[in-house]
Amino acid sequence: MAVCEPGEPIYPGLRETGRVERGGGSLGNPGGKPYHVVINAENYHALEALGFCYAGKVDCVYIDPPYNTGAKDWKYNNDYVGADDAYRHSKWLAWMERRLKLAKTLLNPDDSVLVCTIDEKEYLRLGLLLEQTFPEARIQMVSCMINPGGVSRQTSFSRTDEYIYCVMIGSASPAALRLPDEWLGGVKGTSRTKLHWDSLMRTGTNSMRADSPNLFYPVFVTEDGSKFVGAGESLALSVDRTTIRPPHGAKAIFPIHLDGSEGRWQVGRRTLLDLQQNHCVKLGKFTPRGMAITYLKAGQREKVESGEFNVTGFAPDGSYVVDNDGYRPAYRPGTQWMISSHDAARYGSGLLRRIFGDKRFDFPKSLYAVEDTLRFFIGGKPNALVLDFFAGSGTTAHAVMRLNHEDGGRRISISVTNNEMSAAEERELTAAGLRQGDAGWEKHGICRDVTIPRIRAAITGRTPQNQPIKGDYRFTDPFPMADGFDENAVFFDLIYQDPYQVELRRGFQAIAPLLWMRAGCRGPIIRKENDTYAIADTYAVLFRWSAVNAFIKRLEEQPEARTVYVVTDEPTQYTRLCGMLPDRDVIRLYRSYLESFKIASEGAVD
Repeated sequence: MAVCEPGEPIYPGLRETGRVERGGGSLGNPGGKPYHVVINAENYHALEALGFCYAGKVDCVYIDPPYNTGAKDWKYNNDYVGADDAYRHSKWLAWMERRLKLAKTLLNPDDSVLVCTIDEKEYLRLGLLLEQTFPEARIQMVSCMINPGGVSRQTSFSRTDEYIYCVMIGSASPAALRLPDEWLGGVKGTSRTKLHWDSLMRTGTNSMRADSPNLFYPVFVTEDGSKFVGAGESLALSVDRTTIRPPHGAKAIFPIHLDGSEGRWQVGRRTLLDLQQNHCVKLGKFTPRGMAITYLKAGQREKVESGEFNVTGFAPDGSYVVDNDGYRPAYRPGTQWMISSHDAARYGSGLLRRIFGDKRFDFPKSLYAVEDTLRFFIGGKPNALVLDFFAGSGTTAHAVMRLNHEDGGRRISISVTNNEMSAAEERELTAAGLRQGDAGWEKHGICRDVTIPRIRAAITGRTPQNQPIKGDYRFTDPFPMADGFDENAVFFDLIYQDPYQVELRRGFQAIAPLLWMRAGCRGPIIRKENDTYAIADTYAVLFRWSAVNAFIKRLEEQPEARTVYVVTDEPTQYTRLCGMLPDRDVIRLYRSYLESFKIASEGAVD
């Protein structure tokens, strides 16, 4: 049934189809958890509608788009694109570009990231598209092992990995994290696994005595080399070091290179003495040239002073003795991730089998691979807003809930997915006399059959058959899956409004969820137009200007209602309300409510 003629505007809305609540946030409890949102929709129209709610506010977009394998894994203009289509790549690029441009308007321009996974079919073209769409961003690609056994290819190497593009906008960058040794990639560098003592003697460029004469001076140690005695004054170039006489019972140590040439120390005499007094200079063994002396640079000193390293005592030379065994370094890993928890067969397909008891979705991501990727960018943002408009099986939302469980965060995930199914399933249902829109057809779509049940099961800890989910979450935050999460989620269908209802100033119920989402996805939704005004936990709507004084007075009693909507066609009324509520976010709605959400249909050619 036609929604509109080509070129006519579209008026979107949302219709709730269900929810699950375990995180509080009901009426009168604004301190409860916000709601995760799942929207069953064509994602282009959903992204346009979300522009009202989240323009410039999204912290992270994580997407896993169709890989364009030629195996009828995605549609263009409602037809599957096959491997023999000569325009397969250009269609995919045009289809992706439209969505990426909309996603860009939602991302925070000061600090946000877009993460996009892809395989070898389109990674080159996607990389160019990302550079074209985000010219101001820093883009890096990571190779992630997802199938250690490999997917066999008859005429090429078996595929074991996929690629993760990280588009870093503004100040966004991956955080240094304390990671298991597996992330070191087999490299056991002491600078990462132990307190690192640097050589006091400079090497490399500008390392000769003549380069910095003030840094050529004697360091005095006891004759047995166990204790620090002091340091002498710097020697002018004309002074022969062999003329220096150390204190009684001490030896003079100079910075001498392997070839016997005179070098220089890294720090000056006064600094060295201060470092030694603060336990940051370590004496090594005697060598034919003198002694190997090391010291702690500023970064390592901070780790000791902050308690990252547990100080267990002091060596005879006065230097720190620390417990390296209990130390987990914080660092940024390399671009090749060979992490066992990222195995998609075990922790993607295997996890879904625990929930559903069958294979219901092809190639789901490892929950822990998505969780780890997100942690680098939003692990330090407990209130982050995360969007996935290729939500598929719902792994991104699941991963966000895992992060919240780990640190008590209140991150929100917005998941957008259609309710399509595979070509084979469509043929079976068509043969059974069903068609798109029938209840028997729709219940088999991705959103209804996979995404929503998975998110519901993750929160409740129970399968769709109401049985406790067997097994435990592993790795960073192990606990029984049956415990579920203290989270809330609400499920919507994107609907299209009758233009005549718009003209009659009806349809508030359709846009009500969008107002609620913009206000933070917490508490109840104001669903009906009242004669005057309505106030919920986190937002309020002024329907009639005549009630503005009573509205302001009542609003003073609701400090949590930070977002205020005013329904008016008069710019002066909107301006006045902004002046009356300088500390709140005031948004204007036209009396024909849906005019505020009108989107043009000509861009949505898919």
